[in-house]
Amino acid sequence: MSKMQNHLFELKMAAKQLERAAKKCEKQAKSEKTKIKKALEKGLKDNARIYAENAIRQKNQQTQFLRMSARIDAVAQRVQTAIAMNQVTKSMVGVTKSMDKVMKSMNLEAISRLMDKFERQFEDLDVKAQVMESGMLSTTASTMPEGEVDMLMNQVADEHGLEMGDRLETTPNMVASQQDVQEEKDLSDRLAQLRGSA
Repeated sequence: MSKMQNHLFELKMAAKQLERAAKKCEKQAKSEKTKIKKALEKGLKDNARIYAENAIRQKNQQTQFLRMSARIDAVAQRVQTAIAMNQVTKSMVGVTKSMDKVMKSMNLEAISRLMDKFERQFEDLDVKAQVMESGMLSTTASTMPEGEVDMLMNQVADEHGLEMGDRLETTPNMVASQQDVQEEKDLSDRLAQLRGSA
């Protein structure tokens, strides 16, 4: 396993640990809410206030853990893309060395096969570069398009019959972002197909 792959593994582990910490905070917040209910039933408003503060603190901590996990996951995706790009680069170096040998022998059939292989690898590189660019633009929580976030929140609320306080409206930008999502899916499908044929 290369150094970059070790770093990738460590990043993924860190993201998972943060997700677990967020779930733990969520459980603690629920526990504090139960304590609030019991304190109110007993008429202990001061205790209920303390439990409410604890619940809010745990909820805020959960949000921070999730935000940090998303950022680390974005970095991990960038590292994974860099590893893939490095592998393609090594393949291209091998192809060009083989090309030098074939050109010296001037075997036209071998040159044709080599050029076909080079074109395929160049297309693979192009697809991976496009996936990397789209990944860098869309993976971090801080750069996530608001329209997509709002649309997903509305979708989840509709699926579960939940009411959103101030209903988010669909904007023309959301339609454009849906097209971007479809283009990214098409690129991902093409990349998966290329990996399967390699």
